[in-house]
Amino acid sequence: MDGAAIIEQLLTGEGTADPYPLYARAHELGTVMPAGPGTFLVVGHAAVDRVLRTPAFAVATAEMMAGLTPEFAEHTSLALFGRSILQRNAPDHPRVRPLIASVFTARRVAALRPAVEAAVDRLLDEMAEQGADGSPVDFMDAFAFRLPVGVICELLGVPERDRYRFRGLASDLTVALEFVDDRSELAEADAAADELADYFTALAAERLARPQDDLVTDLARIAADDPERLPARELLANLVLLLVAGFETTTNLLGNGLALLFRHPEVVAGLRSGAVTPAGFTDEVLRFDSPVQLTSRVALADDLAVDGLPVPSGDVALLLLGAANHDPARHHRPEVFDPSRTDSQPLSFGGGPHYCLGSQLARLESEVAVPALLARFPRLAPGGVPTRRDRLVLRGFETLPVSVR
Repeated sequence: MDGAAIIEQLLTGEGTADPYPLYARAHELGTVMPAGPGTFLVVGHAAVDRVLRTPAFAVATAEMMAGLTPEFAEHTSLALFGRSILQRNAPDHPRVRPLIASVFTARRVAALRPAVEAAVDRLLDEMAEQGADGSPVDFMDAFAFRLPVGVICELLGVPERDRYRFRGLASDLTVALEFVDDRSELAEADAAADELADYFTALAAERLARPQDDLVTDLARIAADDPERLPARELLANLVLLLVAGFETTTNLLGNGLALLFRHPEVVAGLRSGAVTPAGFTDEVLRFDSPVQLTSRVALADDLAVDGLPVPSGDVALLLLGAANHDPARHHRPEVFDPSRTDSQPLSFGGGPHYCLGSQLARLESEVAVPALLARFPRLAPGGVPTRRDRLVLRGFETLPVSVR
């Protein structure tokens, strides 16, 4: 098996359901390997980290993609992500990112703890009521989605009455981040992009007319006063990105974490006794079953190499974050779920200039939610057969039924 065969297998149903045996095979081949014409697969922890931090390895911009795929601009989902900081390099990325980053400083995130604790308690109350008669409760819908979407919507200024609609729209939209062979599969993603762009167009106009203390108001004012600093199309793209990224990763983190708790009762006991810290548990979930499994970079120079393997300008490096987190050269017995690890440094939030802005907020939500969940429901148990989403890049559950009685 070579790099190309590994990618081919990862894109099958069996590969997306459990990619980790394939990652182990990849590590046997080395830290980096060719994976087809113009493509390299990077799986070593140190190698992935270096590529993420090397400016000459850049994200693929909309302009690059349009040059390779003429119909790229026809898909509003692809175009929307292409206008956001997710797929912009310098000078656009450093122009826009600071406008958003102030909301996610360590001090401001720490100040959100009381609000997160209150939201967790409210959602646990609702779960208790929903499952009081012994009926299974879908943890993904009742808690894992609603907690982070509520927090990011409060920061953005999205009214509570509108939040219910976003899980389905985000699920449709994020297909555009996956490997899609048939562009017709993007029809629902394009429709979701259109609906979300229309939504934030109206909300930004409302906030300009009636300002509030929220991020939509702040960014809408900047776009209105200084369109060169933040053009209207970039405003909308980044508001949609903030919404989706603000809950999608955390939703998967919470779901993946609870599934691991069901498989490891000794970790449940450790969390309840204090032998396992919420921070250690969160770090190990991020390492062991990362909510984001893959990202990519494009070589922008002719003299680049990864661990001695030349990567010509224009070639793409596929960075398997999930494999890097299971690198046996970095983690002892990576196949073992062990929240007592120290200095594991999972790469689940990326690295370098595109390091996830909301990483500290996602950690806070997990570190508050998991102990509260276990304390509230001493007999928390699986309530049915869970279903995973058929995705490679964004890994998580569609449903995760639990019994709370």
